[in-house]
Amino acid sequence: MSIPEITQTLLQAKKDKGLSFADLEATLGRDEVCIAALFYRQASASEEEAKLLVEALGLDSSYIKHLTEYPVKGLGPVVPTDPLIYRFYEIMQVYGFPIKEVIQEKFGDGIMSAIDFTLDVEKEADPKGDRVKITMSGKFLPYKKW
Repeated sequence: MSIPEITQTLLQAKKDKGLSFADLEATLGRDEVCIAALFYRQASASEEEAKLLVEALGLDSSYIKHLTEYPVKGLGPVVPTDPLIYRFYEIMQVYGFPIKEVIQEKFGDGIMSAIDFTLDVEKEADPKGDRVKITMSGKFLPYKKW
């Protein structure tokens, strides 16, 4: 996956300012994962959010337009090659159908929304090595029967 020029610019500005995505939470009032999605053009910002972000990063106001445009989402049609992203792909390859079955046992025939959705990343201390804890919460959407 090639990284868009705007993403590279945003990431460099964040680095130059010594900011983390968590630091930007207070500025934008959005979760760090959602802010990272803005950087990678997987989400769009409101006009106000874009202004605040551009100001926090010390960028030219011309970036506001780009941040408020509707993005084309997804990684594309190829298997991801980045090792961390690939792990998620691998998890879904191995556990996708089991997760689907458990969700359907608990909720019925339907899907979990990726629109009415939140995601949180936490670091869990563990004596055997720190662990990554990812919590996904999506509204259940039953399939309509007609």
